[in-house]
Amino acid sequence: MFRRSALMLSAATAMALTLPATAAEVPEGTNLAEEQVFRYRLLDQFPTLDPQLNEETAGSHVIRQLFEGLMNQDAQGNLVPGVATGFEASEGNTVYTFTLRDDARWSNGEPVTAQDFVYAWRRAADPATASPYQWYVELTQIENAAEIVAGEMDPSELGVEAVDNKTLRVTLTNPLPYFPAMTTYATLFPAPQATIEEHGDDWTDPANMVSNGAYVLDSLSLNETFTLTKNPEYWDAENVVIDRVEGYVVNDSNQSLTRYEAGEYDMLEPLPAGAYPRLEEERPDEAHSVPRLCSYYYPINFREGDDVPEALRDPNVRRALSLAVDRDVIVDQVLQGGQRPAYNFTHWATAGFELPEMDMASMTQAERDAEAQRLWEEAGSPDLDLRLIYNTSDEHRQIATVVSQMWKQKLGVDTELSNSEWAVYLEKRREGGFDLARSAWCGDYNEASTFLDLMTTPHGSNDGKFSNARYDELMAQSKTAEDPQPLYTEAEQIIADEVAMIPIYHYANTFLLNPEIKGFPMENVENNWYVKDFYRVAEE
Repeated sequence: MFRRSALMLSAATAMALTLPATAAEVPEGTNLAEEQVFRYRLLDQFPTLDPQLNEETAGSHVIRQLFEGLMNQDAQGNLVPGVATGFEASEGNTVYTFTLRDDARWSNGEPVTAQDFVYAWRRAADPATASPYQWYVELTQIENAAEIVAGEMDPSELGVEAVDNKTLRVTLTNPLPYFPAMTTYATLFPAPQATIEEHGDDWTDPANMVSNGAYVLDSLSLNETFTLTKNPEYWDAENVVIDRVEGYVVNDSNQSLTRYEAGEYDMLEPLPAGAYPRLEEERPDEAHSVPRLCSYYYPINFREGDDVPEALRDPNVRRALSLAVDRDVIVDQVLQGGQRPAYNFTHWATAGFELPEMDMASMTQAERDAEAQRLWEEAGSPDLDLRLIYNTSDEHRQIATVVSQMWKQKLGVDTELSNSEWAVYLEKRREGGFDLARSAWCGDYNEASTFLDLMTTPHGSNDGKFSNARYDELMAQSKTAEDPQPLYTEAEQIIADEVAMIPIYHYANTFLLNPEIKGFPMENVENNWYVKDFYRVAEE
């Protein structure tokens, strides 16, 4: 029996999934607000709304409203139909056949067809597209994906076929029982070929965009606001209650809280570091802390030839740096929102994952500090100066400041902290302009490989370029293992032994939500929310 979450069981047992799925379910007798609008704050401006080019969370939330993939998730994170009414798995979970609904349409009234998915997936895999999530297509195990990503085969050879307008067949090279769950991520959403070919890079402008989700892009002002309005062509439009979505980009966490308290928006996430206990007491109906499938960590630059301190190549130096980080101080005194210290990479709430026993986790901080100093002396007590980059945020600044002070006090390390706005920061991290970098990985699907694949050699988001042959072998074997947990445990141990990264904490999602907004999926650990499921009740 596969160790997978409940949302994947139908695939693992090769049964068809055919479930009803509609938008907001409003209880009878509910007094709805006259104005059905949902307003929320974004920490950073999303770099793109192109599903095949997106690589980060802020964009994912918006794209999920504008586009719809084969499958969606419900409030508990279980798979429910999207464009597809269901699927069948056959030939040992290597062939998946999805049946598309007859009434799925683009916002211009054109039908959504299987060919729209074929085009999108080929586009994502095509090196010419230069998608930062190109690796995701390879990760799906779709036939010929690896060769296409490597530029060795033409994208037309990808193992996805439009049998007819409403039937999509996908062939995998290895059985992957959680493949249907992977279709809920933006990379595998459909794309409007005619619109993209007509407008090129400008196809995502409000005046040009054609989408198939519950909402359409009405306006966009970079680094300020955007507006989505209800899509009348959406197949379930009659059950979509929220008419308008407004997003506000506010980098300053304290300013964002002030604006929430002034009633400017309905949801604020994340909360300023340390603010949750006070807000939980002052606003018990609005403040929430729930597990979120993300891990906060510092990748280390392993790139050859980069201007990285030679001492950082020494695993004892890296281990000492990791040991010296007092994670309890960060979660209990800085964040204070239900986060947990991390001594491994994969989030503890990942479905079917057994948290490995890490030596560091069982030590007291005094023992960690003593071991850090012993290793440092063994490494020759190097005179080390580090560059730590992070994207502009009060929380990231606070954590980086605290960590740099720990390194200075315990090991004598000087750390240069450098912040950049989101798009610039992503580029720096991608190009290796760091010794260590602030980073977080949020699961693209609820299975441990969504975390552990990140550290494989060819992974497109392995920004530190860590490489270990045994690790790559383990993750390749996990794709076909009946029980991958032993492989995952060994992989986590390699990360710890080699100090491939410095894990800091496992996320909890701390946020404020206006109690007038109903339908938010509190139990979805991936934090995948769909505004089509929301509704606004009248003020009492």
